[in-house]
Amino acid sequence: MIFTETKVAGAFLIQPQLLEDDRGFFARTYCVRELEARNISPQVVQRSISYNRLRGTLRGLHFQLPPHEENKFVSCIRGSVYDVIVDLRPASSTFRTWFATVLSADALSSLYVPQGCAHGFITLADSTTVQYDISEFYDASSAHGIRYDDPAFGIEWPMPPVVMGPRDLGFSRWSPPAGAPFRGNP
Repeated sequence: MIFTETKVAGAFLIQPQLLEDDRGFFARTYCVRELEARNISPQVVQRSISYNRLRGTLRGLHFQLPPHEENKFVSCIRGSVYDVIVDLRPASSTFRTWFATVLSADALSSLYVPQGCAHGFITLADSTTVQYDISEFYDASSAHGIRYDDPAFGIEWPMPPVVMGPRDLGFSRWSPPAGAPFRGNP
């Protein structure tokens, strides 16, 4: 596995190292030892997928508050997405920094999103499916989000959204959570 640090502290782009021959290839996409060697928690308690019918579907930016912060391994298993994370950890050296990358089924890469970071994406192709491996169980009372177009972050999306859910459209502009700073390691 090839780990590339992003400009958000503790977040990594993870690409498989392909072993190719006449049959095709074999690649490791998850290894507890390699994750722990980079101080990445390997715990996964939940796997989810989102199917998106149309190019231009925007989901996010989502996160969970303490004590239910979650690490995520995000992969695009069909189609492609412009995937974005935003560091919301006040103690982090990259606080309020955002990072974006294209994830696609063809590239086989994943993005590790550390706890305390918001996550979202916009689809770049019709019929796109995104898979999430998540370290904590979903807790509705801890589930929050910020607007994708919040000027506090200045995220540069590749296109305007065509489809958004009412929850994502209703998110407020960001403000630090009162009395509950993120515990995530910067």
